[in-house]
This record gives sequence, structure tokens and C-alpha cells, in this order.
Amino acid sequence: MSAGAKRRNPVFVATLVMILCALWAQPVPEAEAAKLSTNVQLFYYPWYGNPEVGGEWRHWQQGGHTPPEDIGADLYPKLGAYDSGDVRGTVAQHMKWVQRSGAGVIVYSWWGRGSYEDRMARGVLDAAAKRGVKVAWHIEPYEGRTAESVVADIAYLNAAYGDHSAYFRAPDQGRRPVFYIFWSLQIADWTALDQVNRDNVILAQTTDTSKIAHFSGMYTYDGIAGATAPGWKEAGAYAREHGLIWAPSVAPGYVDDRAVPGNTTPTLGRDDGATYDKEWSNALDPAIGGSPTWVSVTSFNEWHEGSSIEPASSKPPAGFGYQTFAGAYGKRGKAAETAYLDRTNYWVKAFEKRR
Repeated sequence: MSAGAKRRNPVFVATLVMILCALWAQPVPEAEAAKLSTNVQLFYYPWYGNPEVGGEWRHWQQGGHTPPEDIGADLYPKLGAYDSGDVRGTVAQHMKWVQRSGAGVIVYSWWGRGSYEDRMARGVLDAAAKRGVKVAWHIEPYEGRTAESVVADIAYLNAAYGDHSAYFRAPDQGRRPVFYIFWSLQIADWTALDQVNRDNVILAQTTDTSKIAHFSGMYTYDGIAGATAPGWKEAGAYAREHGLIWAPSVAPGYVDDRAVPGNTTPTLGRDDGATYDKEWSNALDPAIGGSPTWVSVTSFNEWHEGSSIEPASSKPPAGFGYQTFAGAYGKRGKAAETAYLDRTNYWVKAFEKRR
């Protein structure tokens, strides 16, 4: 090999890098994005961190664990104990998987202005745009949250990110941005929302229709309740009668034993996928689920609560008692890792056919 061949032309290398970066940043073609359903929305958590990327562990150590092999979850991610700031690696793969699920929207867990999750938002939006995925917002119960602060939060999010191509504006709701309010019942008086609810879709987490004045509709989040769907039919009927949105939440299961040692929350087993199918069936059955406007999925990656459809490792670190997706829809090994993504795609198509 010649000396010249051993060296890289710096101009060529720089040009190649620029081309690759430009290709990475290109949004997905409209025809491909159109295949995704914005009527199915996945709760997404950008709160994870590790020392390699972000300088410290975040969330994986919950419950007194010692990552990277020992984490606060009963399932172990296929990607390992990742960092939500790894946009071109972890987050890009997440959006590829979201695209595979057929869901067109992630509902981004947001913990206030200047929070870690707020700082991660731009990178997630960029990665989402590349896959034709849109981003709605899950305003969490951060310290000091009030109805007035939520009004300011909505204004902030619209101003900070509203011009991004991945920012979700509901096509069937006047192209308004969408905000889910977690634990909305913590606040008794939401009158302040009247300042912003004409120009934004704002959902309360409840099926109690006496608690949704000033909101645009309801969602449930609770994956355990989805197995029996209490109050869903009535909530859906009320929403239809009053021109509101009904977005019940379905989940593949729930387990938080490792994340919350000594917890008293019941476990909802996945039952090889039967639980997820039951919850989707409940949501889409008008006699049970109340004919939803949208279906929200708990969750893409809430690992602490074992509700993830994000692929879990089929060979997690030994000695920690991790579960796997083995047996889901008859699949084993690596084929089982993506079982819940593929089943979500099945249900997305079923939902779209019924609309």
C-alpha cells in the first residue's frame, strides 16, 4: 500500500462527513411517514443516562441498583443501560422501532423548563423527524406544578419547539399541538387552561367526567386498569356527546418489583402477549372501550414499570432474575425481542380499519 493510500485526504474526509450528516438529518419521505398512524401514540421516556454519554447514571440505579448490569427494572433493554442523550445511537434506534410499530406519535415525558428531559427534547425531535414520527407532550407533576405554570409550559413548548417538523399537530383537531397532563387530579381548579385550550389539545388523566372542565378530553395511562377497562365505555360516550377526545391507554403488562422494592402495586403479567391483546380488544370494542378517538400505549420505554414495548434483551445479564419476552406470540430468542413492536403494528392497522 502506498504512503498516499495510507493517509486520508482531509478535504475528502470532511466532505464525506458533511454528506453523511446531511443524509442523517433528512426527514423521512412523506409517503413513508403517511404509513404511520397519528391516532396511536406511545408514551416515551427520555430520562435515562449513563456515565459514558452524560457523565452520570440516571434512572437505571432506581431501587438501589448498580448499573450497567444491575438496573431498576424487571426486564433488561436490548440496547443495555442506555443514555437518552445518545441521539444518533439510542434515540435513532428508538425512532426506527417506533416506525416499525406503526404508531406515528410519541408522547414525550417532560418535567419542566430547564429539566434534563427538556434538554433532551431537541435531539429526540430531530431523530423523530428522520423517521416520520411526531412528538406530543406529557406534562409530568414536577415540583411546584400549578394550573398557571402548565399554561406557561404550553406557551414555552410551543415557542421553543413548535417550528420543528416533528412537533405534533393533530390533523383531525385543527392541527393543534397536543398535551397530556399526568396526575391532573392533583390540581382541583384548572380554570387557567381557558387561556390556551382553544389553540391546544389538552387531555386530563381520568375517566371521571366531572373532572375535565377546561380540558379537551381524557386518557387513562394506567396499564393495569386497561385489563378491565373500568369506566371506559361511559368516558367514551361522554366524549362523543361533547365533542371531546377519548384516548384510553393500553399496556402489555406491569411489574415494578426491582424498581420499587417492597411495593404493593399488583403485577400484571404479560401472559405471552394475551394481556396486550386483551387491552387492545377492550379499547376497540365499542361496548367496552367507548370507541376511542386515539389509543395511547403505556409504554414505549417505561422500564421501571415493566410496561415497555421497546425490545428487551433475550439474553439479559445473569444472576438478577430478569424476565424476557420469550413466548410472546409464540416467539423465542431474538425473534421475541421485537414481538410487542410487531403486535402494536397489527393493532394499529386494526384500529385504522375500524375508524
